[in-house]
Amino acid sequence: MENILAQAKRAAEEAEVFMVSAEETPVQFETNRLKHIQSKQSTSAALRIVRQGRLGYASTTEPNDIQNLVDNAVATAQFGMPPRFELPSPVSYPQIEVFDPDIESISIEKMIELGEELIAMVTSHTPDIVCEAVVTKGTISFQIINSRGGQANYRKSIFGLGIEGSLIRGTDMLFVGESQSSCHPLTQPKTVAEAVIQQLELAKNRASAPTKQLPVIFTPWGVASALIPSLMVAFNGKTVLEGASPIGNRLGQQVFDPKLWLWDDPTIAYRPNSRPCDDEGIPSQRTPLIEQGAVANFLYDLQTAALAHTKSTGNGSRGGGLPAPSPSALIIAPGKTTLDEMVNDIKEGLIIEQLMGAEQGNILGGDFSGNVLLGYKVESGKIVGRVKDTMVSGNVYQVLKQITAIGSEARWVGGFVHTPHIYCPSLSVASK
Repeated sequence: MENILAQAKRAAEEAEVFMVSAEETPVQFETNRLKHIQSKQSTSAALRIVRQGRLGYASTTEPNDIQNLVDNAVATAQFGMPPRFELPSPVSYPQIEVFDPDIESISIEKMIELGEELIAMVTSHTPDIVCEAVVTKGTISFQIINSRGGQANYRKSIFGLGIEGSLIRGTDMLFVGESQSSCHPLTQPKTVAEAVIQQLELAKNRASAPTKQLPVIFTPWGVASALIPSLMVAFNGKTVLEGASPIGNRLGQQVFDPKLWLWDDPTIAYRPNSRPCDDEGIPSQRTPLIEQGAVANFLYDLQTAALAHTKSTGNGSRGGGLPAPSPSALIIAPGKTTLDEMVNDIKEGLIIEQLMGAEQGNILGGDFSGNVLLGYKVESGKIVGRVKDTMVSGNVYQVLKQITAIGSEARWVGGFVHTPHIYCPSLSVASK
């Protein structure tokens, strides 16, 4: 990295090198059996320079080919945008624990055993279910160094356990699934299996949904699939700068229900999306986004923060190109109502576990609509069965403006969203 930086400094006024080395071992199961085991190693380097007042950028998976990397960055600089920011000087970072050496000592045999155990628990409940599962372990090393003396490096461990099951009986197709991830080894598949078994139990009976406005409970998975995508776009500093965010000019204003609190927090120990700094070397912090229903902040990287005349929130993320603002771990504060209390309150309504195609709506405007991939009908305070051929549609800002209740228990979904159940008074439901 020092050699790349030294050579880049000879060709440019400012330079920054970002390097990621990853090692991953996924153990995959298909149709209830072990399919394949694969170990993957990768190293990539990205160089960002400021040359003649413009940004240049190049990346490579061959970090030793320094000259080519620098030449490519120089070549792109003539077309680059002017930088509005300064690269960070040396700074201290919070101590965020994200590495557990025990993950490296988990053997392939143990991972196979975990996957087989997970599938066995689910198939013992429903023998004709067809399952796909994956058990993954990995370690990732991050390093950043720049021409102003700023530097950061940390190592992260990741372990994941997930299963998806499909049950096909004639024309009836049922899809269930659950996953967990951590920076610690996950050696107890029982929690994941029990969640899938509960889905299978609730889906045993069939129920029909009417075509009308109904109260709806979004489970954590339902919140993640229906509501989170629009919020991620709305709070992105780049969208705000472009004038495309519906809440971009509503800072400090009440937009959502006062019960709603949302923040971004990459400082929680041993979570896969936690880190001591972002991909530009800015220290990690907890950033409030919604406080008592009011818009509190937006998420920025260095460039968008400078253009917005504010400071980076430590959300610079590299998805294969120049850094851009991105959430790390979105957290919705739990409320005081249990799921049972929510269900008991409903005379007729739905519980939405998974919505398919929700992102096909106008995400910028907050609209969502999709097929209920997995959802249940509630009648007179009881879950009576699974709904089929049912669509729901709504607008995130309308749904979250008036919330009947927020669940008292929250859980992680996909490693980057931590949310409770959310109970909404009315949503448009259409059924065949």
